[in-house]
Amino acid sequence: MRVNCRAIAGTLAMVVIFSSPASAKRAPDKVTVTVDTSAQGAQINRNIYGQFSEHLGRGIYEGIWVGEDSNIPNIRGYRKDVVDALRKIRVPVLRWPGGCFADQYDWRDGIGPRDKRPVRINFNWGGVPETNTFGTHEFLNFAELIGADAYISGNMGSLTPHDMAQWLEYMTSAEKSSLTEERRKNGRKEPWHVKFFGIGNEVWGCGGAMRAEYAADTTSRYSAFLSDPPGETFVRVASGPTGNLPGYESFTETFMRDSGGFQALSLHYYSRTSPSTRATGFGEEKWAQLLRSALNIESIISKVAAIMDKYDPDKKVALFVDEWGAWHKEELGTNPGFAYQQSTLLDAEVAALTLNIFHRHTDRVKMANIAQMINVIQAMILTRKEKMLLTPTYHVFDMYSPFQGAVPFDVRISAPEYQYGDEHLPSVDASAGIGKDGKLYLALVNLDPVNSASVSTNLSGIAHGTILTGQAMDTHNTFEAPNIIHPMPFASNNVGGKVAFDLPAKSVAVVVVE
Repeated sequence: MRVNCRAIAGTLAMVVIFSSPASAKRAPDKVTVTVDTSAQGAQINRNIYGQFSEHLGRGIYEGIWVGEDSNIPNIRGYRKDVVDALRKIRVPVLRWPGGCFADQYDWRDGIGPRDKRPVRINFNWGGVPETNTFGTHEFLNFAELIGADAYISGNMGSLTPHDMAQWLEYMTSAEKSSLTEERRKNGRKEPWHVKFFGIGNEVWGCGGAMRAEYAADTTSRYSAFLSDPPGETFVRVASGPTGNLPGYESFTETFMRDSGGFQALSLHYYSRTSPSTRATGFGEEKWAQLLRSALNIESIISKVAAIMDKYDPDKKVALFVDEWGAWHKEELGTNPGFAYQQSTLLDAEVAALTLNIFHRHTDRVKMANIAQMINVIQAMILTRKEKMLLTPTYHVFDMYSPFQGAVPFDVRISAPEYQYGDEHLPSVDASAGIGKDGKLYLALVNLDPVNSASVSTNLSGIAHGTILTGQAMDTHNTFEAPNIIHPMPFASNNVGGKVAFDLPAKSVAVVVVE
């Protein structure tokens, strides 16, 4: 059975086509995908599908938290529609409170009675008041509510090691102390399990503008004061480099050579084009440039991993890509400091390509946290008062959920290039693996926004699943029409006893082969 193009066209009838592709349409590209089931990689850690939520714009307030007295349906103050949507995609881990916000955050501002918490100014993001209504208890209870592990970013930029150690004790100690009694008084008897703790954030920038040598020494110092709770351990995460700036290789080298006391090194990378272009209304030039930017993370990961291998050949230190995503100019009429943007089919392709790349580097990449979960940058969910919509990026995470905990296979692709201007890209990308249910899953991404692909494989059987595509490159959902783009049924052909696909232009598909 082929994809039901008529159904897709009907579903997309409401789409406004903002721009027409400039490439010439031709016969479907001939693509061969070979899955080597004898070449298995390290298990895909489910935390690669992690999320990030910072005190930025409407990410926390209005996104997650509306309060118990809100007219918006909520569970103890958390938006019920958001909770339900996040549970569905099985969010494995959630990073909080930042981001740049973390290194100006005093954890004591966010505990105790909400009406007595101090109001601060969020200098990093818009200069707006921060009420601290959402603090330690609210975050950790929310993580439990959606079934996610907690990843706390500690303040190494403006607080002391003593402050960081006290926060950890407040959250995780089961002993009787002044701090744990304070936690109990504030409503939490049993300690929380904080599985991951970040020692600073972006120490090269908003986290302290540190030189690599100073940051490495400071990380070792702060780590020395962090104690594991009795009978438990947590992963200490060092604030590593950004692939968006030169010098990330030497930064990694310095940390791996000179620092210690951490079990994971973070890497940040954002896919970007011109800072003046928004998420919608673009032409094919931006489409090609953003996909090239997304693909660049693979070479960055390879270079960082090679340096890590030099100092850590046994791969005891994990690589956490704990900020990644497509970053566009904020939506017209919104606060520039709120980083609110639409999410389109192009962003869905960025997400799928990036997840495929993570699948190819599972020996090092053990966590990734897309930026950000709600209403900020490449969000899963957008909200406006009582309304909520799921973005194309959310749908990719939902479609890819069988890869959580899967064992990846080596995939070889023979395909013509997709070329636009100076950009030369693969026309098709793919990922494959055996899921925890024992079934073989295959993900396919057609990067060409104009031309379809005729895909042949070496796999026997039949395949069925879902596909995400649209009429325009910037196809997206709106609060007035929240279901314009969503996954549709998709199935294989059978050519010579092998699984084959008619893969539409600008599409993402995930199927199970049986």
